[in-house]
Amino acid sequence: MKGENCGYCQGGALLAEFGIKICDLGVSQLILFKEQSHPGRCIVAYKDHVSEIVNLTDEERSAFFADVNRAANAIHKAFHPEKVNYGAYGDTGCHLHFHLVPKYRDGFEWGGVFAMNPKQTYLTDEQYAEMIEKIKSNL
Repeated sequence: MKGENCGYCQGGALLAEFGIKICDLGVSQLILFKEQSHPGRCIVAYKDHVSEIVNLTDEERSAFFADVNRAANAIHKAFHPEKVNYGAYGDTGCHLHFHLVPKYRDGFEWGGVFAMNPKQTYLTDEQYAEMIEKIKSNL
């Protein structure tokens, strides 16, 4: 099942507004968040257009969290943050996804809640490609 106006479901221009698909995981897709105030910030989005974690079976939920864990491990290995913050939102998009936001002690927003999109740090296509390869090589 796909959401008609959902960037996670439709990809293309809708996804490109905020992210770049890195790869498919077990039951989800890993997406690099274009705004990189927190180097390595990614999104793990469930494969189907479901709104809530309670819409998944126990097996689906376990597989989704295994994907979140796999992505978090890759972020830790690639970027060495002191902490990864996890955010599950979707009031308007209604597609189950987690933001994985690396936090660095001397970095942006350390010690506070991360902004959804601070619109401060965007990279070149080459820098995005390098970051994606770094993540993929640690999956």
